[in-house]
Amino acid sequence: MNVESSQFLAWNDVLVCDIVEAHSEDRVITSGMAGGLETLCGQAFGAEQYQKLGTYTLTAIISLILICPPLCILWMFMEKFLTLLGQDALISSQAQSYSMWLIPALFASAILKPLTRYFQSQSLILPMLLTSFVILLFHIPSCWIFIYKLELGSHGAAIAFSLSTWLNVILLGFYVRYSTALESTRIAFSKDVFLGIAEFFRFGVPSAVMVCLKWWSCELLTLLSGLLPNPKLETTVLSICLTISTLHFTIAYGFGAAASTRVSNELGAGNPQAARVAVLVAMLLAVIEAVIVSTTLFCCRHVLGYAYSNEKQVVDYIAVMTPLICLSVFMDSLQAVLSGVARGSGWQHIGAYINVGAFYLIGLPLGAVLGFVVRLRGKGLWIGIVIGSAVQSTLLSLVTALTSWKKQANKARKRILLNRPCEDIESN
Repeated sequence: MNVESSQFLAWNDVLVCDIVEAHSEDRVITSGMAGGLETLCGQAFGAEQYQKLGTYTLTAIISLILICPPLCILWMFMEKFLTLLGQDALISSQAQSYSMWLIPALFASAILKPLTRYFQSQSLILPMLLTSFVILLFHIPSCWIFIYKLELGSHGAAIAFSLSTWLNVILLGFYVRYSTALESTRIAFSKDVFLGIAEFFRFGVPSAVMVCLKWWSCELLTLLSGLLPNPKLETTVLSICLTISTLHFTIAYGFGAAASTRVSNELGAGNPQAARVAVLVAMLLAVIEAVIVSTTLFCCRHVLGYAYSNEKQVVDYIAVMTPLICLSVFMDSLQAVLSGVARGSGWQHIGAYINVGAFYLIGLPLGAVLGFVVRLRGKGLWIGIVIGSAVQSTLLSLVTALTSWKKQANKARKRILLNRPCEDIESN
């Protein structure tokens, strides 16, 4: 095999993983829907209704498992879907094959995501940190074995990810079963598990929509970049930009998760002023983190691309895109905390409406115009995302600033203590 063929196959594997990442609903949908537990479990823990945490968590696990089969069907027809979007036929076929190997991870995520919210709501972070470290030690060698030693390529990456996800579920499951720290909130089966499915979906669906709409807009632009002149360069650069943004978002998401936990706990306990202070502290930390990260990226803009490619053309393009990435970093830090506040408070539906307007009425159309009509190409597409993020952060900030924390605390107490449906509470 000549060098050119090897480079083409390597690029194929990278693009396959990028495309499947764009359509990999296991992390996006299951993680988004599990956000409903940040409202229910967080407020129940604050209200000292400890037995409800286990009930809510098991309800969420059952609910997420129920949505896995439809997602599997979507993955089975991914090749046709991607071909309709104008993607290369060979890459579409490989992407479908790759996604099929991810199906076990999909069901594992349906269990793992509720478990992490269960721990998070009780501020039990150390067990998740330790298990994550164990998973990292397992995942790195397993990727090397399946991808390189067994020469399975992208399929090996999917197998390693599935095994790591299931191992994470097993480790956390053992802790839930045997730890004395969880004795009062132990997950146990009861008839209330099924009775709470409708309430979980009431919070979980808008929570998923709120998360999915943002990431799908970024991923749609990555797919659109394949229709630009020199699609290999444009897709590679935008994929790198999305990877950098995603890596940073894991930091910002941590602040958002902390904000969600504190806000939900304080609202459930009937402490509106403490919830307000938690929001202010989380926002301050997010701003400091965003300034540090964006400043570091900007100062390293001329060498940043070498972390992903040795091609000078790619590295130079990344240097041009870095100022826009820095703006994305700042906006993502703000919206991660504000979205966490929304999940902790229980107004995910408002966040979903905001994301529809910010990204699908403003960000995506504007990015397409700048990319294709104004011919800014990948830079124009990413400018659309930045503007959409700015609109999203501004609107979420306004909603948060105008929130009556006393009213939110009263709603939380009624929801948890009186078992009243949320639509009844909204009408009062």
